[in-house]
Amino acid sequence: MTSTEQNGASTSALDPLAGQIGHLSPEQEAKFVEFKAVCEKDGVYQPEKSRATLNDTTLLRYLRARKFEVGDALKQLKDTEVWRETNKLDELYDAFDVDAFEEARKVYHQWTGRRDISGRPVYVYEISHIKNHMASFEKSSTIVKSASSSSASDPIPGKLRMLCALYENMSELVLPLCNAIKDRPNPEIPVSTTCHIVDISNVGLMQFWNLKGHMQAASALATAHYPETLERLFILGAPSFFPTVWGWIKRWFDPVTTSKIFILSAGEVQPTLTRFMRPADLPKKYGGELEWEYGMSPSPDGEIVRAVKGLVADKWVRGPLRWVSESGGGGKFVARGTVKGKERNEVVGVLSADGI
Repeated sequence: MTSTEQNGASTSALDPLAGQIGHLSPEQEAKFVEFKAVCEKDGVYQPEKSRATLNDTTLLRYLRARKFEVGDALKQLKDTEVWRETNKLDELYDAFDVDAFEEARKVYHQWTGRRDISGRPVYVYEISHIKNHMASFEKSSTIVKSASSSSASDPIPGKLRMLCALYENMSELVLPLCNAIKDRPNPEIPVSTTCHIVDISNVGLMQFWNLKGHMQAASALATAHYPETLERLFILGAPSFFPTVWGWIKRWFDPVTTSKIFILSAGEVQPTLTRFMRPADLPKKYGGELEWEYGMSPSPDGEIVRAVKGLVADKWVRGPLRWVSESGGGGKFVARGTVKGKERNEVVGVLSADGI
């Protein structure tokens, strides 16, 4: 397994517990207390009024992203909250067209419904499939833009709205759901990061070039407004010209992020991935036992299905979903989005606190 940066491992790569809630150094704890106080004083964070996912876990992500520099973290958080309000991100997600959401999934990272051995959600991205769905994606992005615009000058272009909806799905459903399932090591540490498999086999240099803007937009959005949500990323099937492509890509990330990216040779794929994922949670294509292919709906693991009443493994609800946390550790799945212009707000699964 080759890291993209020699001797560039982040603190979390060296010690997976460092910098996490419950595992902060005295200096980090002091910075975290200071950061929360500054955020409250500034009004960017109000414990009783802020959105549910703007919590200690999220605040700490921003602080880690800025290397525990309080002023820098405050600026990034404020910029994000202004961006969210300007573009009405919550309203965008809750009213997002279900069919358009599914089209967006076809050209970005997809959650398999499974978790790694640390409880983090596992995403797969097969680059070779994108070209077959770009036309439908382009059409859907135009529909989403026109349906959600209130003026001729739209703050977010249609394509970026599609991407925002998928990042909101990660932050509003996938991460809090995985966090609520406690069958993992160190359950006191919130699940706030993701694990990715990026398959670039059968992709030519021209296709990479044509998708450069597409992938760069995703990287820029994550860095600016969803920081510290990547735990590790494995690149598989790298062609001979990949060093050229990596020369473009690595400029999109800071050194800490690039230290979380690993390029695997064909012989390293199965033994490496099964160090981080159970065979039952790894797609067969990559040496596991999971009957799941890119483009399919999430296939939630047995513990998620057991814990969330009403959730059926092979009948995943399409479109935007939210996880609404409740006191005591429980929560519920809520189907959002619109179907033929009609907005959904339906509870489709419940996790009781004693069922965890």
